[in-house]
Amino acid sequence: MLGATIRAMVMTVLQNLGHWVHLDWALVVVVAWLLIGVAGLFALRRLTLVARLLFPAGGLFGLVLTGIALSAVLGIPETAVLPIGLPGLPFHFRLDALSAFFLLVIGAASAGVSAFAAGYFRKGEGTPPGLLCFEYHVFLASMALVVLADDAYAFMVMWETMALSSYFLVIANHRIPEIRRAGYLYLLVAHIGAIGILLCFGVLQANTGDYTFANMRLQQLTPFWGSAAFLLALFGFGAKAGILPLHIWLPEAHPAAPSPVSALMSGVMLKTAVYGVLRISFDLLQAQLWWWGVVLLAIGLATALFGVVFAAVQVDMKRLLAYSSIENIGLLFTGIGLAVLFSAYGMKPVAALALTAVLYHVASHALFKSLLFLSTGAVLHATRERSLGKLGGLIRYMPWVAWVSLIGVLASAGLPPLGGFVSEWLLLQSFLFTPGLPNSFLNMLIPVVAAMIALLAALAGYTMVKFFGVIFLGQPREAKLSEAHDAGTWERIGMLWLVAGCLALGLLPVQFIQLIDPVTQQLVATGLGDRVAASGWLLVPVTVERASYGPVVFLLGVAASCALAWLLVRRLYHGRLRRAVPWDCGFPWQTARMQDTAEGFGQPIRQIFEPFFRLERELPTPFDEHPRYRVSTGDHFWHWLYLPVAVGVERLARLIGLLQQGRIALYLLYSFLTLIGVLMVVQR
Repeated sequence: MLGATIRAMVMTVLQNLGHWVHLDWALVVVVAWLLIGVAGLFALRRLTLVARLLFPAGGLFGLVLTGIALSAVLGIPETAVLPIGLPGLPFHFRLDALSAFFLLVIGAASAGVSAFAAGYFRKGEGTPPGLLCFEYHVFLASMALVVLADDAYAFMVMWETMALSSYFLVIANHRIPEIRRAGYLYLLVAHIGAIGILLCFGVLQANTGDYTFANMRLQQLTPFWGSAAFLLALFGFGAKAGILPLHIWLPEAHPAAPSPVSALMSGVMLKTAVYGVLRISFDLLQAQLWWWGVVLLAIGLATALFGVVFAAVQVDMKRLLAYSSIENIGLLFTGIGLAVLFSAYGMKPVAALALTAVLYHVASHALFKSLLFLSTGAVLHATRERSLGKLGGLIRYMPWVAWVSLIGVLASAGLPPLGGFVSEWLLLQSFLFTPGLPNSFLNMLIPVVAAMIALLAALAGYTMVKFFGVIFLGQPREAKLSEAHDAGTWERIGMLWLVAGCLALGLLPVQFIQLIDPVTQQLVATGLGDRVAASGWLLVPVTVERASYGPVVFLLGVAASCALAWLLVRRLYHGRLRRAVPWDCGFPWQTARMQDTAEGFGQPIRQIFEPFFRLERELPTPFDEHPRYRVSTGDHFWHWLYLPVAVGVERLARLIGLLQQGRIALYLLYSFLTLIGVLMVVQR
């Protein structure tokens, strides 16, 4: 199947050699990724070849895809039909502004992650390097083909390929039972979500038998069936994105996977679910209902609050980032809900503003979250620790990783002049227009949601202070941390690329919004491109009297303040430098164990939001030789929803197992009774 797919793609490209278009070039990159993966199978245990040649080649083709997507966003839609798959069911592909934008995100993020992976993977980590290379590049190719698919058949094949390849990457170190369990949970939720997506496509084709997206766009569904398709899409794609209560796999799979895989899953794969919601809500469905937006707002806000609160109390650095990803996905769904709400009431310009904020955050989160996961990978390799309680002071031994991580932390916290600030600022600007809604109830409710968004931004900053401070600042909590080494050359190249992306999104918001403009034009028939272009370097989403932001002005102000402080110090205190030990509160015998811990840092959040957690306390007794006090935070959804379902399925399986008696006469009787029942139903 894979070989036939590659051959068909190559033949299509060769036939169009004289008049190549963007879609042809994008498929060339996909074929190149597949060929790199196949080459990894022929170099199964040759780590040097895989790490120094194949992974960098994959990153190079990621750069090529980035360039193709940049050009295709501004072009016209392109289509192709590949004669592969089942008879009468060829694969349809389409490259339009929406798919080109997500190809841009996939290419840009994968370029940095692939370069980092060239210096990250080692021998003896459970899976041979060549096999990891194959799974990794199939994963990249499948994500690209998901956003290019133009029919339900091609989409589902690529969606399942993406799920299976990422599953094998998650269980790369399969010798550990916890990792196998995390992989199984991920695959289970992914397949349950796929059922919802498949049913959604069944509704969208409106009993025509034509599963191409072009046919689905022509169908005029009733409000009932349109709502059914929307809710099925929300369930199916929400399972992949990690919205409540389908988030349970995400904090288990991300820590289990190798760090480059975690970066791709969190930074890129989750965005394919966002792509699916946008494609169905604004492209395949011809109209939106206002209550769809309310549902998205409620689910998104609950997911974001849940994610950030759980992130604040984590003591494992990869689980902290996983819950932070849940928070960011919640923000994205909140923004989509706002866009659906505005679009349903015909407020197209404001819907374009909300969609611009969503797409901006898609790109920003892909870069800074990938950067943070790669930073944790560098720390993990250097220290063999991912528990925050055993880290600290690494800025002395890993200064390069520390300063690069600081950029990702500032972007994740939503601070200027980085991309995370621009996207969250645009989202808040969208909320300021809700008093114009013709629904008085929503006019009262939405400002409360806007206040919650501000609270989420503050809690996200609190969490990132904990992440960076506990890992890199203070004193080392373990003696072995003094042996930590900084990142290697390939790892630095990958992280530098992502840092450059974070800075570019923060310093060039006007140019990037102009790049997003064709996408919003496609989805809601209007955009912000002309408006922001008229304001020059000042970002003005609506009018300059209402709100504006100038990253260059901000940087000039910071630079001027630093220069003034330097001059004042030189003028007033030059030559009077005095070094002394810091104040020790009157207790000079300080140790590393006396500094603030990850548990202590998150304790105020745990107390304020205690109903969110399922707390389990381990209390010491008077007779303990080594008394200890321990508090663990569990997830209510696991005990309220997933465990009861698991118990019910197990009991049902036992009942069905009673049918297996091992006697052929009984099996023939079952077949006979089934046939009689079918005949009775048919006769009726």
